[in-house]
Amino acid sequence: MNKKITIGSRGSKLALLYAQKARDIILQNTDYSGMEVDVKTIATKGDQVKEARLSEFGGKGLFSSNIEKELQNKNIDIAVHALKDLPAIDTKGLLTDTFLKRNDPKEILISTNKKKLKELDVKSIVGTSSYRREFQIKKIRPDLSCKLIRGNVDTRIKKLKDGLYDAIILSYAGIKYLELENEISEIFTVEQIIPSAGQGIIALQCREDDREIISLLKKINHDETYKRAHAERNILKVLEGDCETAIGAYSVINGENITVEAELFSLDGSKRFYEKKTEKIEKFREIGNEIGLILKTKSNNSYKR
Repeated sequence: MNKKITIGSRGSKLALLYAQKARDIILQNTDYSGMEVDVKTIATKGDQVKEARLSEFGGKGLFSSNIEKELQNKNIDIAVHALKDLPAIDTKGLLTDTFLKRNDPKEILISTNKKKLKELDVKSIVGTSSYRREFQIKKIRPDLSCKLIRGNVDTRIKKLKDGLYDAIILSYAGIKYLELENEISEIFTVEQIIPSAGQGIIALQCREDDREIISLLKKINHDETYKRAHAERNILKVLEGDCETAIGAYSVINGENITVEAELFSLDGSKRFYEKKTEKIEKFREIGNEIGLILKTKSNNSYKR
């Protein structure tokens, strides 16, 4: 086996922490030494487009396409992605089938004066780049105004502190990795705000014909996270979900059962379609497909009326 592995990652502070986590787990579970596993930083279009919605420039793939090209061209051996930022349909020739143990998937609020969502003044401006978060927030506080915010976590917090926003919504996992928990004003339960499919999961991607790397990745795959990732992402595949499709999806494994709940919003956020199902754990793929189809049917029927 080639005794050198190159891991490809976005260059943000958070992305590099995810890549370092992947590297550490590889070193802990294989006979590779630290000298044999490198991390390569790759610029992505998603990081370069900073003041507009990703959907206007090509969607989630803006964070992954450049990294995937490096993988296809054999300049790297493993790509590291935040699963929630990865398009649901796999890129041809590449395999996304390894997932590290899930981090906390919840959403958090950071606001001026540490106010909680229900304490914010009427017409307060909340920063988010996600239609899902915007519609979920307005379900709780319809009087609030949501405004686009882009950039890495540090940039967003600075914009908040500069007075451009009254609050911002971010993922708890990223805040924990960056050790910024002291900034948090409120932590939402998954019942209050259903997370994005795969939120809190680090995904590792390789070439589908690279048997040596596939064998290595199997050693570090976290089985429960694997099942939950596929259940949630299968909902996206059925709904063809991307940045413009506001979808929340979350799964829990209890004993021999897996429970999945998901919500789909209409394009303007005025309609919400919800479904929750429990199946035996071995049906983790099917349950995602079933919920996706139910939500699709509910949505289509609502527009026919």
